Amino acid sequence: MYMDFHQIVSGKHYEWQLLDGHRWLKIDNDHVIETHYCQPGAKGITINTSQGKVSIDFDKLQTQSAGVNVQRLSFLPQGGVEDVGWYFRDDLLWREYGSQGSSMLSSSISSRDVEHQFSRNPEGSFTFTVGLTSYRLDFSNMTQTNCVTGLRRNVRRRPKFTSSTESLSTTSVLPQISSLQLSGGGFKWEFMGDEGEWTEYQAHICSFDSTTIETQYQLTPQGQLHFKINRFSYTLDFAKMCQVNNQIGTKRQVRRTSNFRSQQSSSTTPRWQFQDIDGRWKEYSKGNCSISSQDIELQYQQTPTGKLMFTTNNFSYELDFLAMSQRNLSTHTTRSVRRLQQ
Repeated sequence: MYMDFHQIVSGKHYEWQLLDGHRWLKIDNDHVIETHYCQPGAKGITINTSQGKVSIDFDKLQTQSAGVNVQRLSFLPQGGVEDVGWYFRDDLLWREYGSQGSSMLSSSISSRDVEHQFSRNPEGSFTFTVGLTSYRLDFSNMTQTNCVTGLRRNVRRRPKFTSSTESLSTTSVLPQISSLQLSGGGFKWEFMGDEGEWTEYQAHICSFDSTTIETQYQLTPQGQLHFKINRFSYTLDFAKMCQVNNQIGTKRQVRRTSNFRSQQSSSTTPRWQFQDIDGRWKEYSKGNCSISSQDIELQYQQTPTGKLMFTTNNFSYELDFLAMSQRNLSTHTTRSVRRLQQ
């Protein structure tokens, strides 16, 4: 679809819409959805609407709500092509074609090459090589298959996020989402006040509350947030967990605490399991390792894109929440991990 005048002025090249009965309705501040969608590891997003929560599956571009459809429109100048990334799920992470994988070898194709093949035949397949090994990429089921071993990996096609005047990392005030918004509850954001006490961020003072900050943190956990209080401007740095006065340089410590413990009484704790060598899923427990399923869930609630170290009698391991995998630090064996809602 070509750009209209409004899209040219605003700099946006996309639009997310929900089908309400017989009408497609624009989603206000849909850059929140777009930012999340452009991350290859993101499976979906849950938004709040006047009809309740709606969960969007990014792979299928469908909702889990009966009778509610979603679509993403792309607005391009005539002859223009959207910048698209193609990714495969490595043993540890989603990696873009052309980048170096865990095997330390780069594939012979790039995202642009894959997109060219896809545009010629969106339901077809083609073969490429990595080192001496051949692979088949199948667009119909979005998988990559090793032609020798038969090992199959999932593939994703996602647009690359384009910064514009609406970029969250450079705005002085995070836009409020009127009809739809991310769910950011469950965490409290505080800074160290003058009296040596932790003080929660309040929207009527600095335009942000804990829910808004948590939403931005989940989108860019290593990013920054800028805001003003009276005549001073501040930077909240997620990576350093501090708040800096941009005029006088005063730095305050920031912390993110979970309301998870208080919620445990009203909901059942999710279970964490790993897939053992026999293919069976086994739950983490302190009977066979240094952490339990409950310990993992608490850490996950605090840092959902982080990592957790633990030990057994003989080995040390790294649990990667983003890749949902467990890696033996001695043998480098990687196993799948899953989080089950009760």
